[in-house]
Amino acid sequence: MLNDNIEKNPPVNFPGGWSKSLLSLQNFDGKVVGLPFHDGPECLIYRRDLFESHKEQADYLAKYGKNLRVPQTWEDYTQVAEFFNRPAENLYGSIFACYPDGHNTVFDYCLQLWTRGGSLVDKKGSIDINTKASIEGLNFYRNIVKDKTKVHPSSDKFDSVAAGLAFMNGEAVMMINWFGFAAMCEVDANSKVKGKIYVDVLPSAADQISASLNVYWLYTIGKGSQHKDVAYDFIRFVTNQENDKLLTLEGGIGCRISSWNDAEINKTIPYYHKLDVLHTVAKMLPQKKNWAQIAAVIDEMVLAAINTNETTENLVQAAQQQINELEK
Repeated sequence: MLNDNIEKNPPVNFPGGWSKSLLSLQNFDGKVVGLPFHDGPECLIYRRDLFESHKEQADYLAKYGKNLRVPQTWEDYTQVAEFFNRPAENLYGSIFACYPDGHNTVFDYCLQLWTRGGSLVDKKGSIDINTKASIEGLNFYRNIVKDKTKVHPSSDKFDSVAAGLAFMNGEAVMMINWFGFAAMCEVDANSKVKGKIYVDVLPSAADQISASLNVYWLYTIGKGSQHKDVAYDFIRFVTNQENDKLLTLEGGIGCRISSWNDAEINKTIPYYHKLDVLHTVAKMLPQKKNWAQIAAVIDEMVLAAINTNETTENLVQAAQQQINELEK
């Protein structure tokens, strides 16, 4: 717990130097156990050059009778993905990371749930996924990830890193992934899309607002440390404004608001300031000791949705029953 250290010698501009969404996961009933150092909320990453192409805009208008724009709804997302899906050119409308590693599909499920106005927990704080938003989100997800007219055919083999690399290689027009993979497109020497991409908030249901998933790394101190004061001094030093910026310029994702708005950083990564917007809609996973077990159930549910013909309603109900047992 860092409370005593923070009170005696707080980090520069603490807590105002960070977004509120980067200070809550490590706060347990007022007990602060760490400071953030590597960030990266989920976002929509897209090929700005193709969206701004006059030819693409004209072709889209002719085909669909409306203007081509960055999708704000999931319905628009599927249509835009279909339009840009060109296997003969090794270009696909969208990429998802569906490799069964226990978290990719869980995160995607949460994003579908939240962008439809749903929640993982009920008013009592219990996990409740047997809801309309949950069923609608899972139904949409299971259909789109298997649709080869819209999605990269290797999505079922991609984890988030492989999906990011495929996007950086110019194989897709849109991707839902961590912000860091957008930044990678600007700084990696192997990138084929440098200067051609941009980021935005995720699409949502037509009557709902966007959402993002916020997961981040922490500097913390082990309970058994014999040098806690020295460790805290290091944490305070390495998270200051200068080092947060340096971390960013070296390929990490800085956590301070000052880094997000830094002119030098935004010259290299033109959309870095968008982190501020993404964090205004960012949500977090529940602070539950048994979350890993609950996530495993959700993962199995999503994989079953992708790989079987069982109805979405039945899959959700079965998963909820398993979760209820874990919550007893």
